[in-house]
Amino acid sequence: MVHKRNNPKSVSIPQNYYQSVEVEEGARFLFVAGQTGVALDGSVADGIEEQSKQAFSNMVNILSASGYGLEDVVFMKTFLVSRQDREKYQKVRASTWGDNKPASTFLIVSGLASPEYLVEVECIAAKKF
Repeated sequence: MVHKRNNPKSVSIPQNYYQSVEVEEGARFLFVAGQTGVALDGSVADGIEEQSKQAFSNMVNILSASGYGLEDVVFMKTFLVSRQDREKYQKVRASTWGDNKPASTFLIVSGLASPEYLVEVECIAAKKF
């Protein structure tokens, strides 16, 4: 399924996401809970880049387990605990998504569920089956 991704000329053009993504009628939705840099063995990756890679890997694994892929993600939300980590996070994000960028919200927060977590990402995917 190809979602209609749009950056209208009437608003600023973002670099790592689309302003809107329209889902085709009859699609099913999958809501993925927030994912952090926690690996399968319970260890937490060191640094923002490694935690971001692990969080996206977790997201991909959850999507795949339900028959979805990154191309099906229509909305993503990011929670980052340090504004100084934004540039490194954005590089990982850009390499993960390529041209399949979802609509997105990005928040700087004072903390996450565990003090060692630096980033958390959640998403909504849609697909016709």
